[in-house]
Amino acid sequence: MEVLQFLFGIFGNATALFLFLSPVVTFRRIIRKRSTEDFSGVPYNVTFLNCLLFAWYGLPFVSPNNILVSTINGTGAAIEAVYVIVFLAFAPKKARARMAGLFALVLSIFVVIALVSLLALRGQDRKVFCGVAATFFSICMYASPLSIMRLVIRTKSVEYMPFLLSLFVFVCGTLWFIYGLLGHDPFVTVPNGCGSALGAMQLVMYAVYRKN
Repeated sequence: MEVLQFLFGIFGNATALFLFLSPVVTFRRIIRKRSTEDFSGVPYNVTFLNCLLFAWYGLPFVSPNNILVSTINGTGAAIEAVYVIVFLAFAPKKARARMAGLFALVLSIFVVIALVSLLALRGQDRKVFCGVAATFFSICMYASPLSIMRLVIRTKSVEYMPFLLSLFVFVCGTLWFIYGLLGHDPFVTVPNGCGSALGAMQLVMYAVYRKN
């Protein structure tokens, strides 16, 4: 069972890395045009916080035997931090100020959660506290495409919902959902189950509206 869980974790790492790297095309455009245009920096901050919290959650002194959760989310946090920095560099003055404030808030939330878990909690209490926090922000991250799904329904077009991204959201969520089930870890299972369901909904919508 542990070997099977490890394999699902490895495959989950690979698909999650694809998800983290998928905005590269957007940021190449931002750098080329030296403008963030109408792109929002909020999703990158939310994903950054999600990655920080799950990287922390996966550490042995918080959640034993979850190091694969920690490694991929640590990598994701580094990638998302680069996105945020690039966004800050090319955003208009007002947008830059809002983005900087949000980035500071994200770091503050993580520091508070990490310090509370280290200084005030032990054992299972520490795991539950960090797991609940990570689960909440992970669900927020997975819910961010809902606005795009509403746009698809309204316009009956999948122009702004790339197929490969939807596919990998589904595959990644499913792999980590199974990983969580095998490890009897609800804090991995629940948010990734939500991600898998949302990814499946996007694929169904793509099948319905792709010819329009």
